[in-house]
Amino acid sequence: MLVVVDIQGGAPKDDQPSALPFMAGYQDAMDNAPGLVATARECKVPIVFFQEAHRRDMVDFGRELDGAEEVHLLEGDPGTAVDPALGMRPDDYFITKRRYSCFFGTEFEILLKGLKADTLILVGGHTDVCIHYTFVDAHQHDYFCRVVVDSVAGSSTEAHDAALRAMEYLQTGARRTAAEVMAAFEEFAAQS
Repeated sequence: MLVVVDIQGGAPKDDQPSALPFMAGYQDAMDNAPGLVATARECKVPIVFFQEAHRRDMVDFGRELDGAEEVHLLEGDPGTAVDPALGMRPDDYFITKRRYSCFFGTEFEILLKGLKADTLILVGGHTDVCIHYTFVDAHQHDYFCRVVVDSVAGSSTEAHDAALRAMEYLQTGARRTAAEVMAAFEEFAAQS
């Protein structure tokens, strides 16, 4: 299953100030995701899109604002919508989340069981936050996890690299390129 995490319109454009920190090259990594989505569709690999969104009264932020992040991704704000470049369709699996992990307080696990998923391929942002937290929760729920290294980006290069190492520590072979994943999708389709 391809899990598209928080690829939204919130990445800063042309060095504009942002409520979230973004590493250099963040948007380049996000720009690789539509090709993965298209290949997954062609190969009949299930896709689930996640959107981080917070209520306008901010009651659901919890401890999220204790660190480097400022108020961000409020419902209805332009940068909160899923990036249209992904080609999300009305009948796609879509889950809104209020916290970092895709598992926390969502129906994700029900969907995974219904689809009989055993392997999660993660793309999106932030490598060191939402991707890492989701990977760890998936790992602890006994899913195989892969993170597409050229389709994820973090709050900083250092944090991104550290998160990738931590995920590889949990599951050897977790780090994959978009080309490797697309080839695996095609192999899956050929065997189906």
